[in-house]
Amino acid sequence: MSDEITAPKKKTAEEIGSGMSRREARRIRMESMSAEEKGYLRRKAVADKAVPFFRFVILFGLGFVIMYPLIYMISCSFRERGDMSDPTVMWIPRHYTLKVIADTLDAMDYWKTLGNTLLLNIGCSLVQVASCAVTGYGFARFKFKGKKLFFAIVVMMILVPTQVISLPLYTQFRYFGIRGLFTVNLIDSRLTMYLPAMTANGIRAGLMILIFRQFFKGLPRELEDAAYIDGCGPFMTFVRVMAPNAASAFLTVFLFSVVWYWNDYYVSTTFFTNNKTIALMLTNLDSQLKIKLFDDPTLQISLREQIVWKEAGCLLSIAPVLLLYVCLQKHFTEGIERSGLVG
Repeated sequence: MSDEITAPKKKTAEEIGSGMSRREARRIRMESMSAEEKGYLRRKAVADKAVPFFRFVILFGLGFVIMYPLIYMISCSFRERGDMSDPTVMWIPRHYTLKVIADTLDAMDYWKTLGNTLLLNIGCSLVQVASCAVTGYGFARFKFKGKKLFFAIVVMMILVPTQVISLPLYTQFRYFGIRGLFTVNLIDSRLTMYLPAMTANGIRAGLMILIFRQFFKGLPRELEDAAYIDGCGPFMTFVRVMAPNAASAFLTVFLFSVVWYWNDYYVSTTFFTNNKTIALMLTNLDSQLKIKLFDDPTLQISLREQIVWKEAGCLLSIAPVLLLYVCLQKHFTEGIERSGLVG
């Protein structure tokens, strides 16, 4: 019997037990690989570490570009106007103050203006959502003569800018009625905003009809067939069956409508001469500040110093819409996906 100690046999991949560490198993596997396979694994390891880093840099950069206006807006809204002339102040104000916000609230007559805007905005949005839903349902589910022509008109509503039809609309509302029998002047009346919304012809109504059409086309016809068997007519089928199943689409269109009516300036100035809305007050903020704060509409203020009030006005203007979107973001995203407008 020999006293020599025999060297332990080298373990192969098949002989690796469950107790072996992953590092040792990887070393054994690497020894059995060719040079090309080893090079591929090295490149793959480098790529697995580099791709997440570059993805983070790109997303962070895009996020900063998108959020830059909001960050700058918040920074300027809470600083004194003297900080705008200080070259050492970039993002963090040297002197924090709430006076700029208070002055802007007073100059915009914010709470009264907000109430007036909500009355006009929410009312028109609700009416427009209902009229566009019925119209979109008709295009999605029914066959009738001239359907393609009417839908082409809906597409034209999306493509043709509002400025093209503003003059005919103004004439129509200025002499609303039947020539020779009776005419009513609707200018400076909220009906100039409500009537188009009632007839699915309000701000961006064409896009809203398209969203509803795409959504209703995606719902199964068995829902309507079951309602018809139970004795429902087309209108009751829409009210009791189709509308409840389209809650996400209703919410999406409602948010779109609220934002577009909220930001509207052109249509409001066309039909109103004395109507305070958030968009109109923000546009006239410069003159309102001179009257409210300095009691001198001819006073000349440095453009750089005016930025603090204008940024504060922008922040106050978008705050209600941002709050609404934050609360309803989940349902809004779901409605966009289910409407078929995204891939």
